[in-house]
Amino acid sequence: MSDPTRVTSQPALTTSSGRSWLVVGALFTAIALSVLIPMTSLPPSGVALTGAITVAALYGGMLVVRVTVSRGRRRLRLLAAGLIAIAIVSVITAGIVAATVGV
Repeated sequence: MSDPTRVTSQPALTTSSGRSWLVVGALFTAIALSVLIPMTSLPPSGVALTGAITVAALYGGMLVVRVTVSRGRRRLRLLAAGLIAIAIVSVITAGIVAATVGV
């Protein structure tokens, strides 16, 4: 029996085109880059820049998924995974730089 109140039955996770994931991903990416880019001059050398490039590449991957993967749960799961990866990479990168600087 299908339960429409289940979390996995939400339209955003089942029938969405993926546009909302891209909008939220763009916001996450903008916030992450606005934090990581100013950190590029801080030690350890190259960590913040690598994190910023990785975040941008992950969002680029989300755009590729949106265009190439057919509509459905698989596309939405890949977009969600990209969004989560952006958040994880940015938090870990900022944490490494902050721990090294001693903030």
